[in-house]
Amino acid sequence: MSGARIYVMHAKEGMSAEFETALRKLADVIMDNIEACRGVEVLRDLGNERRFIFIERWDSEEAHQAAAPALSKLDVGSVIASLDGPPDGSYFDLLFAR
Repeated sequence: MSGARIYVMHAKEGMSAEFETALRKLADVIMDNIEACRGVEVLRDLGNERRFIFIERWDSEEAHQAAAPALSKLDVGSVIASLDGPPDGSYFDLLFAR
């Protein structure tokens, strides 16, 4: 069954544009370098421009965990530089999609 790893993150005050750019670049790097990742989506809260949701789609939680060594080697410096606190991350099962 496929699933997703979803992160809720906040940009530092005044750094929303930089954070968005960093997340876009991170999504591209993940998709270009991690074969097990099936897709990435980046969303910004319409009511709070500092709040972002980063969604990675995987075949399974185990596929994401198996990719951890490759993920840990990615350059996330620009994300961390504009991130306000640790992300809140959870795994979700895909029950259905239309």
